[in-house]
Amino acid sequence: MKQFTILLLFFLFYQTNAQDVAILKYNGGGDWYANPTAIPNLVDFTNKNIKTNISKNPQTVAINSEDIYNFPILFMTGHGNVYFSDEEAQNLSNYLISGGFLHVSDNYGLDKFIRRELKKVFPKLEFQEIPSNHPIYNQSFKFPNGIPKIHEHDKKSAQGFGLFYQGRLVVFYDYETDLSDGWEDQIIHNNPREVREKALKMGANIIEYAFTN
Repeated sequence: MKQFTILLLFFLFYQTNAQDVAILKYNGGGDWYANPTAIPNLVDFTNKNIKTNISKNPQTVAINSEDIYNFPILFMTGHGNVYFSDEEAQNLSNYLISGGFLHVSDNYGLDKFIRRELKKVFPKLEFQEIPSNHPIYNQSFKFPNGIPKIHEHDKKSAQGFGLFYQGRLVVFYDYETDLSDGWEDQIIHNNPREVREKALKMGANIIEYAFTN
């Protein structure tokens, strides 16, 4: 009965809010609020270039709230510690199983924490590197070499990882690239226009994929 209720909530919310996105607020002391201009800029780019109709003021939702079911995609970033309680992990798991999607952008320093906490969400799943022929790299914008390198941290190659539940990609994790830095206002990181454009195009692909899968 509980699972049916969750599915019904997701269906009803999805019908009325299918074009909204949200930023995930988590506990543990990490800066979940990092890169405040990133999602508004990505939304603006996506609305203009792939004709979405997403609210220009993305909401923030707590991981333990039923409000997460309002959104087909959640964005998560930060530099530091992440902690999911059992209740929070179960809520996120239910959301993802029910059709939701989570994008995690490693803002450098998030990796060991997010890998640990997502094990609470899906204990039996392992991150898989996403091949360049996967649909997420081949939406409105094409990335024949996979995820683009946006921000340099320690000269490692950019990688895109995923968690797949029953064959469906439910979590996309960008590592050693920091897409969300590339979405921020140009003045913040002084990235060249072509680098920011690559980041925004990849972000638009993520949204498009989440809205249609």
